[in-house]
Amino acid sequence: MSLSKHPELIKAAIEDGLQYGVGATGSRLLSGSNSQVVKLEKMIAEDKNMESALYFQTGFQANFSCIRALLDSHVLKEKPIVFFDKRNHNSLYQAIFNTNIDLIRYRTLEDLKEKCNLYSQDKRPKFLITETVFGMDGDIVDIRALKELSLQYQLFVFLDEAHSSGICGKNGLGLSTDVDWTGIPICVIGTFSKALGCMGAYATSSKLIIDYLINKASGFIYSTASSPMVIGACIKAWQLAKLMNKERTHLLNLTDYLKQKLKEKGYKTLSDSTPIIPIIIGDEKRTLDLALKLKEKGIRVSCIRPPTVPIGTSRVRISLTTNHTQEDVDYFIEALPCNL
Repeated sequence: MSLSKHPELIKAAIEDGLQYGVGATGSRLLSGSNSQVVKLEKMIAEDKNMESALYFQTGFQANFSCIRALLDSHVLKEKPIVFFDKRNHNSLYQAIFNTNIDLIRYRTLEDLKEKCNLYSQDKRPKFLITETVFGMDGDIVDIRALKELSLQYQLFVFLDEAHSSGICGKNGLGLSTDVDWTGIPICVIGTFSKALGCMGAYATSSKLIIDYLINKASGFIYSTASSPMVIGACIKAWQLAKLMNKERTHLLNLTDYLKQKLKEKGYKTLSDSTPIIPIIIGDEKRTLDLALKLKEKGIRVSCIRPPTVPIGTSRVRISLTTNHTQEDVDYFIEALPCNL
């Protein structure tokens, strides 16, 4: 069963609503905090092998306000260098717009290595900003290679685990937990709104960084806190997700099965072994027509077009869930026209 409709999450939301109320009534720094959100943050930090964590109302808010705070050239006393993956989510792009930084965009790991080397003698603060699983392509970063680069070139690492949380890493805790980040400055963002079926996001890092964000991240400071009912559901979702290894195995096996069937039918897909599977169509009109034909057969897919993706790479994006079965995949493949 998907977590968004899981009875234990619904029960937890109701119980916290009855105890704490429906609304938080204010920002976290005023009247909007309670013992449950503090409990959630402690759980996150412990499971992610970090010192501290901070809950945000949305992933966009977390990315935007944390990055703006961390890249503040007035605080850093100089203009930072930011290595930025071109495939990053729009929230990450929005965060760096109109900031006083030297932006270095890259596309591949080799490209990143070359550009890090070019700036190796530059003593200014350096940041690496990337997703761990890219939402439009489904690709997975080489997390161990990123760690080595961060050590070699003294990078502050900012990881967005929105599409990794609940799916990748040990017990679904995200790719960042696959390596030891001791000695490397890092901030990891994750969400509750995708695989975990709730709403909200978190930042987790050292106590020093989280304390800084509490006093500097405008999205945290000036927004009304999330509903206690949402926090109750998030706690239960976090606890349950760690125990769902059987469901994760089913999902990854189903992913491999679907990708093989798509290949047999002549379709080009992107992504590594993640349940985000983009089928590249190319032309926008053909992509829209395909999505409409599938909708008529009761199949919902996301239609992704420029400017979200580059011109000529329009796609329908499939997101498998633990509720899907092999029979569902077979029905989808049968409904899909051959790609000539």
